[in-house]
Amino acid sequence: MHRRQLLLAGLALPVAAALPGRSIAAATQRGTTFDDDTVPALAAALAASAYRPPTRELPAALADIGYDRYRDYRYRPERALWHGEGSGFEAQFFHRGYMFRERVEIHVVEGGRSRPFAYSPSLFRFDHGVPAPADGTDLGFAGFRLHGWLQDGGSTQAGPPPDEIAAFLGASYFRAVARGLGYGLSARGLALGSGDPAPEEFPVFRAFWLETPAPGARHVVVHALLDSPSVAGAFRFVIVPGTETVFEVDARLHPRVDLMAAGIAPLTSMYEFDAHDRARIDDPRPAVHDSDGLALLAGSGEQAWRPLRNPRAVEHSGFQDRDPRGFGLMQRKRGFEDYQDLEAGYERRPGCWVEPLDDWGEGEVHLLEIPTDNEYADNIVTFWRPRAPLAAGREHRWRYRLHWAAEHDWNPSLARVVATRSGALDRTGGRQYLVDFAGGALPAVDGAVRVQASDNVGALRNAVAYRNPETGGWRVGFELEPGDAAAVEMRLWLEGDGGRLSETWLSRWTP
Repeated sequence: MHRRQLLLAGLALPVAAALPGRSIAAATQRGTTFDDDTVPALAAALAASAYRPPTRELPAALADIGYDRYRDYRYRPERALWHGEGSGFEAQFFHRGYMFRERVEIHVVEGGRSRPFAYSPSLFRFDHGVPAPADGTDLGFAGFRLHGWLQDGGSTQAGPPPDEIAAFLGASYFRAVARGLGYGLSARGLALGSGDPAPEEFPVFRAFWLETPAPGARHVVVHALLDSPSVAGAFRFVIVPGTETVFEVDARLHPRVDLMAAGIAPLTSMYEFDAHDRARIDDPRPAVHDSDGLALLAGSGEQAWRPLRNPRAVEHSGFQDRDPRGFGLMQRKRGFEDYQDLEAGYERRPGCWVEPLDDWGEGEVHLLEIPTDNEYADNIVTFWRPRAPLAAGREHRWRYRLHWAAEHDWNPSLARVVATRSGALDRTGGRQYLVDFAGGALPAVDGAVRVQASDNVGALRNAVAYRNPETGGWRVGFELEPGDAAAVEMRLWLEGDGGRLSETWLSRWTP
């Protein structure tokens, strides 16, 4: 299934099903008392029991259906959860079938009580003659999406909310949009072994509890139960849509085994090429990507930008830190002319910034870049990897915010990297780089601006900064002569008489 089809359908990867254990089954009955400790208690109980893989059983008509026909299973908007209740939010649900076979349990919370939200064929339209399940069939759902108002004060307006704001569908994947933006990169509940030689493990959200929002509410609360062979967990999401759509996340993990390579607050995106990385590309568009860089705000206060790359082989990068202030996969190029793609609209893809709400201790922001020859596969992953393993038999808690937005400001006094370009310097394998900076305290006329540039093997030459009269910003040009080096790590920034003027530009060269 192509990634573009995935975006059009609002779908991701398959998810898991039944909830094993007597305590979990009891907690899902109609009228069960519910509070913020309910799902964490279920996760702890689940982690103490043996993992049971989910069932994928479906009627043959749904299991064997193709992609095009599966898209004709459409939820009826007038049957949306909370429709007409004036809360400013509604929820619609995805049908099971095709590659989305696993059952996800849905529950509604109101007045401190939870109840199952039951599947019925009457909730769906079955267009163009696709087979409809028989009345009384209880198939469950594959996931859900939320609708709300992305305009200021929109929740007080009459009528159903017009904007799709988020979707939870596939393993522990979820996505969101902000005002004026469409879907792009995804977040996950947890990453386990991403990019490692052993097969990656994909924890799943196997049950959700949706809290009924009050009339005129500006946020909606979603609880999720995560499970996999190695870990169970409880997630609480407070979702506030708007110019920035913000998820406040409270993740409580209960490992079944010691987790040596856990990825906290993982983000997944697509990067194929841009002006600094298109040596093997034959494409009329100037760039193709959902995200163009990894943004970092270290615990020390250093702000950095790492342009993404499409390498020839899988590459891992680790940015060691203590108590990071934030990181994210961002899309800084925002003009149609940057992409020239009338269909994909890459200039409208959101970035996502992770803001820790507690001290996260020692670890690294890990970046995984996977080769791709198309724009349909997500090939970029980033997450926080704690230095110490997550020990089995106890709870590990992580609190953070996800900011889905066009951009996110850190230190407004610092100029930001707005473009990176690269091309062949000579036939010996040398490269020429041009890095553009804009904003912040950069002088508007020629002045005392110096480049601080370095690399790990001494291959960087002739770095110089000069004003770009076409943009009003500043450009750094330099040459790279890697020789027989297997890789070159580069960093540079601008400074003046009063100190640092720009964020740090980071990059890696490989043959």
